[in-house]
Amino acid sequence: METQSFRDLPLSVEVLKGIEELGYEELFPIQAQAIRPLLDGKDVIGQAQTGTGKTAAFGVPMVERLDPQVKRVQGLVLVPTRELAVQVAENIHLFAKYARIRVLPVYGGASIERQTRELLGGVQIVVGTPGRLIDLLERRVLDLASVKFVVLDEADRMLDMGFIDDINYILSRTPSNRQTSLFSATIDDTVMRVCNRYMRNPSKILVSKDEIALTQMKQYFTVVNQTAKFEALCKILREDHVDKAIIFCRTRRDTSRLTDQLRRREFRAEALHAGFTQSQRDRAINDFRSNRLNLLVATDVAARGLDIQGITHIINYDVPMDPPVYFHRIGRTARMGGEGTAITLVSYGELSNFNSIKALTKTSIEEVNSAKCDQNSPIQSFF
Repeated sequence: METQSFRDLPLSVEVLKGIEELGYEELFPIQAQAIRPLLDGKDVIGQAQTGTGKTAAFGVPMVERLDPQVKRVQGLVLVPTRELAVQVAENIHLFAKYARIRVLPVYGGASIERQTRELLGGVQIVVGTPGRLIDLLERRVLDLASVKFVVLDEADRMLDMGFIDDINYILSRTPSNRQTSLFSATIDDTVMRVCNRYMRNPSKILVSKDEIALTQMKQYFTVVNQTAKFEALCKILREDHVDKAIIFCRTRRDTSRLTDQLRRREFRAEALHAGFTQSQRDRAINDFRSNRLNLLVATDVAARGLDIQGITHIINYDVPMDPPVYFHRIGRTARMGGEGTAITLVSYGELSNFNSIKALTKTSIEEVNSAKCDQNSPIQSFF
């Protein structure tokens, strides 16, 4: 029987009740393919972008198979950023609402004393960043001896950030017979080395290159002189009904400079990059989430893992050097099956990089310019 909905899966009444309260009905592809093997106790490698339902793909089976009577950590999810730790923990908490499973996010920048109290009170699932997990292990307040399920979420990003030694240390503190799953937007040789080291005959759920881009995205690009990019951006923002957008730049300096330029034009914009303190990051993200500002100008590192509803546009002010980064960026919109628009400003010097992006997907990225705009184009007002 083809698995199309959560009701087709062997889930408890308690877990199904939590899922149905969230309004989940049809399964996303990663869920349809990953949940059954995870319920069967198999290791799983899943290729999936943020926004495609992967948290439910690993969170639902984890909640289903944990024992609520055991007041020790049985499930462990490693994530690269504080924002993702909070997001994943909140989502799993909703799946676990009626299953009497306690979920705790742990991350740097928050009170370690409070997190310690929560752990000592009995928690079944911990979602954490590597640095804080190691801190809690070394303080002997986190015990992973009872862990049955480990998830490495956004594994490619964790490896990019240099967490491989931390991951090795944390996994060395878990039982060797645990179930391990790994989810990553890209599966390269580095990620596969981690899989080969820590997983036993994993089920591989890999999308083809042609399926990397989100099909519900409307994707456009225009070729423009580098010196004309700012004016082109302002026309897009003023004339294309951009309600809420993330604008991606390549460097911290470019991010700050562009934000200053936009503010001088009276746009409600804030920068977000890795040079910010945690409190500055939190303030910018909260202002964006609550619509006190509608433009977030960000670098890739800063924006990875953000889950903010209502983003209508992703604008690539700079074309990313690494083609898969394009798909990470546009995954900030069109969340959970919704629609979104991605617009890329391509300078002549960036054409080669952009052609590499187009080669990764057969999903249409439509060129728009003064000659090609027509009455049906939603962005004819650019020019």
